[in-house]
Amino acid sequence: MKKLWTNTTPGKDTMADSIFHYYQELPKYLRGYHKCLKEEVHQLAALIYRVKFEDDKSHFINISKILKDLVPQDQIRHLSPDDWKRSIMSLFNKHSGKSREESKLSFLKIIYKWTTFGSAFFEVKQTTDPNYPETLLIAINKHGVSLIDPKTKDILTTHPFTKISNWSSGNTYFHITIGNLVRGSKLLCETALGYKMDDLLTSYISQMLTTMTKQRTSRGNNK
Repeated sequence: MKKLWTNTTPGKDTMADSIFHYYQELPKYLRGYHKCLKEEVHQLAALIYRVKFEDDKSHFINISKILKDLVPQDQIRHLSPDDWKRSIMSLFNKHSGKSREESKLSFLKIIYKWTTFGSAFFEVKQTTDPNYPETLLIAINKHGVSLIDPKTKDILTTHPFTKISNWSSGNTYFHITIGNLVRGSKLLCETALGYKMDDLLTSYISQMLTTMTKQRTSRGNNK
């Protein structure tokens, strides 16, 4: 399992793409955590189908049974099973002969364009800030900590790691302070996964500080 997605580019390590990256990103995509275009949803469904069944078209007959494995859960209701079948099959036919591995890479190359690629997502409850919905989706990735509206998937704000001054967690909560410790804003979240958020944030910030130290040392040596 890949923990920190700082330098991951699909195609750079095709073995890791095929064995790890695809299978790590697929469940997050199917849970509907990413904001994506309708066209992308159809393209990705055809690619996922090809990864699962290669050139075997027989599973299109029972498309309604496998839609949950091809399309994000919040998107399925937008079309009838027959319409999904027509659209996915049409795109599937355009990729005739494409291998499982090539399909995995194509999938990753599409979602790589999204800001939320490589995120760890956490569904939390918050009552600190009335400007945000009570139920929030928090994404932690190389850009920082993003607060996402779980209904629209819009990114409400992203706090870069350099602006995060403090954080703490327990069995039922995760707290984060943005900006100055005295005047900074706090976000208090209810979650059973606070320890995971804490660990991930600590790891990303530790990596950022290590990189900054190396850059300073390198600049100092070049003077």
